[in-house]
Amino acid sequence: MDNIEKIEAEESSIDFKKIFNDLLKHKRLYYKVLPIAFVLAAIYALSKPNFYSCTVKLSPELSSSRTSSSLASLASSFGFNLGSGSGSAGMGSEALFPTLYPDLMNSTDFKTTLFDVPVTIEGNKKKGEKDRTMSYYDYLSKEQKKTWWSAAIGGTMKAIIGLFTDKKEKEEESLDPFRLTKKQAAIVKALDKMVVCDVDKKTMVITIDVTDQNAVICAMMADTVKTRLQKFITDYRTSKARVDLEYSQKLYGEAKARYDKARRLYADFVDHNQDIMLETVRMRQTELENEMQLQYNAYQQVATQLLAAEAKVQQETPAFTTLQSATVPVQKKGPKRAQMCLIFVFLAFLGTTAWILYKEDDLKPLLGMS
Repeated sequence: MDNIEKIEAEESSIDFKKIFNDLLKHKRLYYKVLPIAFVLAAIYALSKPNFYSCTVKLSPELSSSRTSSSLASLASSFGFNLGSGSGSAGMGSEALFPTLYPDLMNSTDFKTTLFDVPVTIEGNKKKGEKDRTMSYYDYLSKEQKKTWWSAAIGGTMKAIIGLFTDKKEKEEESLDPFRLTKKQAAIVKALDKMVVCDVDKKTMVITIDVTDQNAVICAMMADTVKTRLQKFITDYRTSKARVDLEYSQKLYGEAKARYDKARRLYADFVDHNQDIMLETVRMRQTELENEMQLQYNAYQQVATQLLAAEAKVQQETPAFTTLQSATVPVQKKGPKRAQMCLIFVFLAFLGTTAWILYKEDDLKPLLGMS
């Protein structure tokens, strides 16, 4: 009972009427702070460039061996790979599991492959501007809009650095993923936020989201990233099968050459010895005929292996179903300027209120301080 009475006494010590009157007493401060906060918020929001977002969704092919096991499906929903007991193309034999695709796209090797993608900036036809085509790297490094304070700081820093560097020294622009330049590393870091890949662990649906300041380039790069990812996965899945195919093609060419040689020798020998009935001639003819037959059998066997290797490549080539194609976004995704202004004004209101309560010594009762 004593604790309850103590709490009630502390609550009764808070004079809400006094607090309200103190806030009203400084209402002119709100009239000054809130408009200034709104103007600053508007300047900040209007300085942020517009950006668009394009999303592509893919569903990779899953063979029956991958979907037949309910335990493996349950494990995959938690991100685990139990593998497969068979030697077929199951989960256990595939090192590049779909849940690793985001890590693949976040790698420097994959991001740098996007540098040479040609993009086109559409010119304003009314002003007589022509379309400009450049690499994606040049577009990101030269054509990206920045806020006025970022441009001012960047220009100042560039001028200061230029005073202490030799103008004749030029930074190498050759691309080496092992040793990127500062400029290239900055572009790769920017791509980490602009190109995002996510995989649903239950359905294995691949979602690729690309953000850019240009709506057309945004859709173009989303489709390009999808194509590059498909190609990389296809090359990986069929790498061993393609090596086997190349070896089979080599054996096929050698076997065919040996068979053609044996066939020509046999034909030439028969043509030159048609009227000769010597036993040695017949024995030589039989030897050549047997040799030709052996080479033919080897040729047929290798040809069968070649067909099997070609079928294996086709079998290992994954199929992708496009659930959502890349389209040019009509509306911008951000920035949400109205929301920014409301947040700024609300924070300014809270800050002003806290300052008034502190000045009028009303914070201590609210915070339970003696």
